[in-house]
Amino acid sequence: MNRKHFKLGEAVEAALAKQQPIVALESTVIAHGLPRPQNLEVARRLETIVTAGGATPATIAILKGALTVGLNSDQAEFIAASTNIEKISIRDLPLAVAKQLDGATTVASTSWIAYRAGIEVFATGGIGGVHRGALPDVSADLPQLEKTPIVVVCSGAKMVLDLPATREWLETHGVTVLGYQCDEMPAFYSRQSGLPIDARVDSAREVAEIFKAQRELSGEGALLVTVPVPSEWEVPAESLKKNLDESLTAAEENQILGRELTPFLLSRMAQQSEGATLKANIALLENNARVAAQIAVALSDT
Repeated sequence: MNRKHFKLGEAVEAALAKQQPIVALESTVIAHGLPRPQNLEVARRLETIVTAGGATPATIAILKGALTVGLNSDQAEFIAASTNIEKISIRDLPLAVAKQLDGATTVASTSWIAYRAGIEVFATGGIGGVHRGALPDVSADLPQLEKTPIVVVCSGAKMVLDLPATREWLETHGVTVLGYQCDEMPAFYSRQSGLPIDARVDSAREVAEIFKAQRELSGEGALLVTVPVPSEWEVPAESLKKNLDESLTAAEENQILGRELTPFLLSRMAQQSEGATLKANIALLENNARVAAQIAVALSDT
């Protein structure tokens, strides 16, 4: 494919040339998802975890309009420290390229870029989904997952969303949902949602075999591998519900809507929980990176 607007990091380029395992990582969590200075600390830790797992980390962002796959240390620090980093989803990519913007990529745009760069595995925290409320507000993450054949490792959808509606959307649009060592779809900070998975898998090898079969059948959608937050960092369901209800009320009072709603709710919940949800978020990000590295290595052996 035409990679005119792509800029690959040296380690990523070398790994692609040698067909070695690679794990893509998104940058919105660095620029907008976590507070400073933890955002940079976590970004570096995720890359260390992927490397320790035998894969090459490829954190993706937009720098001066270039679709940058594999940030170096200075670039990651810039994304983490700057207050002028745009949030770039699929619809924003042409604008970011043409206007030579600096931007952090969402699940949707990271998936799009990673697949076109030749990367098969992507680790994130939680995907977007169907938003709460009467309007049919659906995150761009979902339709992109429907048409991008890549393994996406996550802890389900962010719990501030309408989780049953999100699960129904995934089923209707043919996105296969696996439970990694679990029997139901996790709910981000919580290990349980009561929502079904399509199949349970207990090893990276199983995921690799399913993804291989999906490719052989010319499957067009992502393979969604949902991994529960480690049990020691799980936030109790009752506490989560109370916290979320209070945060939703605050959002309504402050008229916070659209793409600003999810980051507001996550930030508010972290404050209200005295950091418990933030710790859970970091723990699941690290665990997902670890699982993704195992899957990438297993895929390279198939």
